[in-house]
Amino acid sequence: MTVQAPHNLPAEPNRFIGRARDVSELSALVREERVITLSGVGGIGKTRLSLRVAAQARPWFADGVWLVELARLGNPALVAGELAGVLGVRDEIPGRLLDGLRVRLRDASTLIVLDNCEHLVGHCAELVAELIAECPGLRFLLTSREPLRIPGELIWRVPPLELPDADHPDAESVLLFVERSLAAGARGVTGSMNDVVRLCRALDGIPLALELAAARTSLLSPGRIADRIGDRFRLLTTGPRTAPARQRTLLAAVEWSHDLLKPKERVLLRRLSVFAGLFDLELAERVCADGGVLRRAELLDLLAGLVDKSLVLHHGGAGRYRLLATIRQYAADRLAEVDEVARLRDRHLRVICEEMERCYEGGSLDPRMPWPERFAYFARGRTLHDDCRAAIDRAVESGNPVLGLRLARAALAILAVRGDLAESVGWHERLLALDVSQVPADLLAVAKGALAYGLEAGDELGRAEELIVQAIEEQRRHPYTHWLGITYGVALTVFFRTGQSERAQLCLEELEAAATAHDDLFNLATVRIAQLNVALFHGRLRRAQRYGEEALALGREAGHHWTQARALTHLGAVAEAAGDLEAAMSHHAGALPLLEGMGNVVELARCRAQIGRVAAGLGDHATAREHVAASLELSRQSGQRRGIMRALMALSAQARAQDDLEGAVLAGAAATALRESIGQFGTPGRVQELLALARGRLGEGRVTLLWARGMEWPPEEVARRVLGSEAGQAPLPVSVEGPRYGGLTARELEIAALLTRGLSNRAIAQELVISPATVARHIANIMDKLGFDVRSQIAVWAAEHGIDAGRI
Repeated sequence: MTVQAPHNLPAEPNRFIGRARDVSELSALVREERVITLSGVGGIGKTRLSLRVAAQARPWFADGVWLVELARLGNPALVAGELAGVLGVRDEIPGRLLDGLRVRLRDASTLIVLDNCEHLVGHCAELVAELIAECPGLRFLLTSREPLRIPGELIWRVPPLELPDADHPDAESVLLFVERSLAAGARGVTGSMNDVVRLCRALDGIPLALELAAARTSLLSPGRIADRIGDRFRLLTTGPRTAPARQRTLLAAVEWSHDLLKPKERVLLRRLSVFAGLFDLELAERVCADGGVLRRAELLDLLAGLVDKSLVLHHGGAGRYRLLATIRQYAADRLAEVDEVARLRDRHLRVICEEMERCYEGGSLDPRMPWPERFAYFARGRTLHDDCRAAIDRAVESGNPVLGLRLARAALAILAVRGDLAESVGWHERLLALDVSQVPADLLAVAKGALAYGLEAGDELGRAEELIVQAIEEQRRHPYTHWLGITYGVALTVFFRTGQSERAQLCLEELEAAATAHDDLFNLATVRIAQLNVALFHGRLRRAQRYGEEALALGREAGHHWTQARALTHLGAVAEAAGDLEAAMSHHAGALPLLEGMGNVVELARCRAQIGRVAAGLGDHATAREHVAASLELSRQSGQRRGIMRALMALSAQARAQDDLEGAVLAGAAATALRESIGQFGTPGRVQELLALARGRLGEGRVTLLWARGMEWPPEEVARRVLGSEAGQAPLPVSVEGPRYGGLTARELEIAALLTRGLSNRAIAQELVISPATVARHIANIMDKLGFDVRSQIAVWAAEHGIDAGRI
């Protein structure tokens, strides 16, 4: 019979959720490491994690696992006495309690959990170091917002619970929130999973915040809580009455940490609240140091102290830091209390503007630079994206269009390489709506050109043309800059798209002359690509190929991967037009790693769609399917309807190449529906040709039905049907999601069919290899669509409609 080791661990009040990997790794480490400190911000779940690990470690410690709770102690001198009390050690000689602890623990195999050490960290460090030195079988597991900093200590930073994303919608934070909400008596939580996801993200995955929010769901829906989360410190106040005072509200949990800070650490923390994203020591020094209260020379130590106390998170190994949203809001409130908000946000605007201009100049203005050096500037600028947003907001609020437009100009050069133009439009529109009478004329002209750049990408050609004409006229009056070339490039596109070929040709000639005279390789490559497009339009394929090769050579000379990728994709289009599919594949495949390295999701999705189309023409259907599916997913994740449309057209070509005319028509119809939704009407010639072929083979009625379904179904359903059919799976019946079936998706019909067999959510999850929470969400959606109140009604409805799990 196995004898259980003694312990004083409390029973878990409810089910422990998530952190399986942390528990597993820590359970192994407590047998190997003498001192482990679980460190993290208040409410992150240090105590709960430590108790879980301690419980699992009991078999390895014959002399017991003991919990010592220190939060209620205010006097550091009482720490040893608290430990002695838990272990049953008595003070034999006054003042010699440590001797008794040594005797008790010297030969013992024991794990001691010291919980909440942060306010007694100095005395805890001394006690632990003394005992570890003389008790070889002793292990300590501590929780503290600040590490002990003693030799041999392993610091384990407890992260927030994992947040949901497209690949993991049932993340730990979601599971915790849903379970605690159901325990609180909430109804309908699983039917509003989008709001649950939004709420979990807004609360940073902090367990205490999620628990407090879940307690509110008996009164407020997850959506209403998420809408009010900006006022989180007043909203999240319903903690368990039995919990320590510091854990009953989110505010108390954060204040507990804040009250332990030194005065200068408090100053730095509140000033750091102006950063919206990642920052490094240099940025913190430039924004937060003032030469008075905080000097630059002391920022490093102060920042390290905030990291040690878990109020600032160290982000990876790149020397960057961030604040959780909850801590940032608290710190911002403290900044407002001392009336420093305007001064710090103005300083933040200036510093972020200067830093983005440095990134722009380093990455864009040198005509010849190795790509790794060039890209380092782009990468640096991207890390400041969130802070650019906050700085632009400040420029608008404070009426500072000069700094705002300088920042927007520099940021555009960074965003364009990644394919992010939409946000730039909003920035420029807001800034140009201010009083710009004092803005330098050349800066204002660049801003108009930059706004036109984004408007053209959004098909607002009328506004784009008006702005681009003004921008060119003004910029011609000033010395040539890189931006004049960019503005000319936008004008070329606008004039070509609006049928003004003579004006476009004039711009082309002017840009070529100016870029050549100023050794501007980037814009000279833009000229060559524009010349390629003109030649391709007129069917002059050899000339188009020559221009493309010249553009590629310029991109390589400049060391600019963006230029090289543009040249390669255009050369691929020329080769495809010439019928040389092997060359087209080679060009597109060459562009792929360049685009992946830049993180340009928009162009990467386009390139993958092109590869899929060319691969289908070559008969390599596995490669075609892989790249089309990847293109669809990239465009879906980035919200690019044009990208989805292009991928659907490639999917249609792929299906046709495999003689799947039904799939080709469905995909062509879905692409057409998307074209119309973004204001592009008319059926492309390739689609008209496909429909004529399909009518001859399938009949008018069948094609009409397929076209109607493709126009109605969500693009992802069309893609799933066509890709599934090509992968050898049984195709979905075209009529399965018509009005007769209440608009249910194929997955929802599948679950409805399984309910007719009386299966539980868990059983359905096992059969479909999904999580029970996902099953619950689907069932809630089915009930909403069909107007049912209980799940049993779904089973009856499915049986009446003859929905069979084997056919779906």
